[in-house]
Amino acid sequence: MITQLLILLFAFFVQFMDKAGSTHIALSPTALDKRTERSIAIDSLDYAVSPIYLDSLRQTGCHIYHTSRWMNGATIETDSTTIQHIAEWAFVDTIYMTRRRGEKAPQNAGVFGDPAEAKRQEVIGEEHPLRQEATWLSDPQTEQLQLHLLHEAGFHGQGITMAIVDGGFQNVNTLTAFDAVREQILGIYDTTDDTDSVMGTTGNHGVKCFSAIAAITPDYQGAATAANYYLIRSEENKTESPKEMDNWVAAIELADSLGVDILSSSLGYAKFDDPQQTLSYSDMNGQTTRCSQAAQIAAAKGMLVVVAAGNDGNNAWHYICAPADADQILTVGAVNIHDSIAAFSSWGPTADGRVKPEVCATGYQTALINPLNNNVLYGNGTSFACPIIASMAACLWSALPNASNREIRERIIHSADRYTLPHDHYGYGIPNAWLAYGKTTDIESIPDNHTPTAQKLLINGQLWILHSGKKYNVMGYRL
Repeated sequence: MITQLLILLFAFFVQFMDKAGSTHIALSPTALDKRTERSIAIDSLDYAVSPIYLDSLRQTGCHIYHTSRWMNGATIETDSTTIQHIAEWAFVDTIYMTRRRGEKAPQNAGVFGDPAEAKRQEVIGEEHPLRQEATWLSDPQTEQLQLHLLHEAGFHGQGITMAIVDGGFQNVNTLTAFDAVREQILGIYDTTDDTDSVMGTTGNHGVKCFSAIAAITPDYQGAATAANYYLIRSEENKTESPKEMDNWVAAIELADSLGVDILSSSLGYAKFDDPQQTLSYSDMNGQTTRCSQAAQIAAAKGMLVVVAAGNDGNNAWHYICAPADADQILTVGAVNIHDSIAAFSSWGPTADGRVKPEVCATGYQTALINPLNNNVLYGNGTSFACPIIASMAACLWSALPNASNREIRERIIHSADRYTLPHDHYGYGIPNAWLAYGKTTDIESIPDNHTPTAQKLLINGQLWILHSGKKYNVMGYRL
């Protein structure tokens, strides 16, 4: 009789002491050029993980999912005996278990409810006929931000590269809603260990978020349709584990290496299948999780990171989750088209007292594209507010190409309607793209490679913006 031995496999993050033997700077020529243009120095975080240490891991027979040059480690899968052997190596600093293979907790465990809904609790409504008061069904959500005025001035995200880090992008390769921007999709990547295609049937959350940015149909116009895009799946379909946070770190590091300017991600983490790994509110300090640390590093490297606040505002856990707790990013809450906060929008502040969310956009009855048929449908969730703010940032950065990511972020925050009196639900409020653009007088006119043109004029101490023979004040109102 032959007895078959079952070996249980686990995922671990193995963090190293140093980067011995690493000489490779893990940045593309595009990324290197942007670092030079923005006077951001190359440092140790830009060097790849030690190839010597990775070879040592491979010799144990473990599987390496991905590495992190910022966290200086690797996510691997192996058994409990092998990991004990690895822990004895002198160059290993710390080991974290990030997933138990095959284990799944009851769906009602913890405070977040259904794990599949913990971070993307969108509710898709009926498809709606074209409303007569709008040229496109997406108009109200851009007009709420006065973003249509930047569009009218010719700024739709030209010259900006965006990464959408999310779940699956079902049918993005065949939907006619993306035909007009197909050549602007520079690459599609996957940092998960799911075996299905990124464009397969296991997830369409990512493509819905992407539609708010880039889709174009007779009834719909995305909010930043002239940008370039990378689509990156980091969210695994069948499990909810800390490994997904390391997938997210791998995704944002990939975006950095590609020279991405703005990252939009409608994912967040607090509750996991293993209740012992679930995070607490005290962990929402921007420093505890690797994904929040990575978001802050990306910001220091010149990227504007935009993430959804979460959908737990009316649950027992009503706070933001990671990486929404990171500093120097934009965390986005959800309001309806009448500027009232959505009940599900997660609250701030962070555990260390910082204002969250920073800003809000339409996340209740947001117009999106149905990934099955190109029709417009409506969805609820901070997931859908996030890409609208990311799009606003892309258009603003197009208008102000010499600005830094930090300046774009500050302009957006300073333009918000509650800036002087922030709120735990609204943060600084709903931003105004036109006000954010007109806030400075250091640019005398719009670059002439954009049409139609607009001009800034300072008349009797008051800033005016002229476009197509019409005069607007900085609040976006035509006079």
